[in-house]
Amino acid sequence: MPTRDAALEVHTLAQDPVPIRVRASGLWTFRGMKEHDADLTRKFAELTRQPPERIAWDLTDVNEMDDAGAVWLVHALRNSKQVQVSDGHREILAQIERGLQAPKEAERIDPLAAVVRLGEGTFDAGVHLRDGVTLLGQLALDASGLMRRPREFPLREFSAGIYRSGVTALPVTMLVGFLVGVVLTYLSALQLKRYGADLLVINIVGIGVLRELGPMLASIISAGRSGSAITAQLGVMRVTEEVEALSVMGISVTTRLVLPRVLALAVALPLVAFCTDVAALGGAMLVSQFTLGITPGAFLQALPEAVEVVNFWIGIWKSAAFGFAVAFVACHYGLRVLPNTDSLALGVTRSVVASITIVIILDAIFAIALRNVG
Repeated sequence: MPTRDAALEVHTLAQDPVPIRVRASGLWTFRGMKEHDADLTRKFAELTRQPPERIAWDLTDVNEMDDAGAVWLVHALRNSKQVQVSDGHREILAQIERGLQAPKEAERIDPLAAVVRLGEGTFDAGVHLRDGVTLLGQLALDASGLMRRPREFPLREFSAGIYRSGVTALPVTMLVGFLVGVVLTYLSALQLKRYGADLLVINIVGIGVLRELGPMLASIISAGRSGSAITAQLGVMRVTEEVEALSVMGISVTTRLVLPRVLALAVALPLVAFCTDVAALGGAMLVSQFTLGITPGAFLQALPEAVEVVNFWIGIWKSAAFGFAVAFVACHYGLRVLPNTDSLALGVTRSVVASITIVIILDAIFAIALRNVG
């Protein structure tokens, strides 16, 4: 009666050219090997320390063999040249060896890879554009509906959004604005002193801060701060399926979650930009007094004459547009988050990058459209 389990006998012949003779017998199946796994593993570890040419294998007494036993034996044989095995088992071992040693195809350079990536990027951009237009249209419908039913306006979410995006953002934006005003005025003063045009620093700093730098700084900081927070909030609600729960209860997601955030940032960002302008001009006055001898009173008196009021209002309205764009993009990416943490992190990153990019594009459009104003 054949043995029920796999066995491995190792004999050492000191004077033989092939000193190690290994004889396998029994049932080399998963069940037959399971009882002697530790012993087989120990013997296999000892055999791996020897060169393959010093080992001769005899597998003729193997009664049965399945895939598990064949894989184990293929690893143990290690391309040994002296192997005795029955014809039926030889074919199984050969098939397993071919499967384990299948050569990896070398990576080929695809000449159309750039075209494929361009097509995929264009398709993704088209999908984002379609979803963005759909979301914008839904917001317009929700806003028109709330104008007819003002009592349904989510005032609590709106006020909370203004506080988070506006009041809590003032310290960092004003600090950045003050430092930018100091640096811009100092660098401008170094150049203007050479030509005796000290007072022109008021024109440069006033127009640069009120019309461009104030709104841009406030928008970029808001994109990294408030925009990422909005995307994370909506993304977590997607992960926890709260968005789907609102839809099941018949509550409009855009009315309760998107519209108050978009309007809140559109209202808060002009106020943040105004405070940023004040801080930047404060830094400019400080540097002007110490580098050019222009007193704060003289600076404030010359500012309305050097900078027209229309530049201030252009900056304010640009800030409102930037705030709407930042919040809209943040909500767009937040609602696209899939129910997993990797998608949430990727959505937040893409939201911040897209928001800053759109702010810069909008600023360029405004600069071209309003080049003859002010």
